[in-house]
Amino acid sequence: MVLKVARSYKQLTVWEKAVDLSLLVYRLTERFPNAEMYGLTSQMRRCAVSIPSNIAEGSQRHSDKDFIRFLAISKGSLAELETQSIIANKLHYLANNDYEDVNRCATEVGKMLSGLIKKLDAALLATVD
Repeated sequence: MVLKVARSYKQLTVWEKAVDLSLLVYRLTERFPNAEMYGLTSQMRRCAVSIPSNIAEGSQRHSDKDFIRFLAISKGSLAELETQSIIANKLHYLANNDYEDVNRCATEVGKMLSGLIKKLDAALLATVD
């Protein structure tokens, strides 16, 4: 609980980076074909927005255990986004350099999510001992 009491989600760097990733995805998917508006464009945007949204929602839950669950959901959305980015790149909707930008940002967010989960897990174990 120490982490949540000390900070709001808006002060978490991982939340900020996830918001940046969402904005990047929105900008890049604007260039996708109109035929993809309700397909890949919509799916990638939903996944991207889901990442910081779940960080925010989880941080406002009553326990670190709940927060960890929402961070895990964020990681799942991140994996979906990474997969969809690969597909978009293979379909030539995302240029290689744009794909690399998404991948670099997604990797950073993924590492930060994993680190936060580890810290919260450690704090939970410390309270049990």
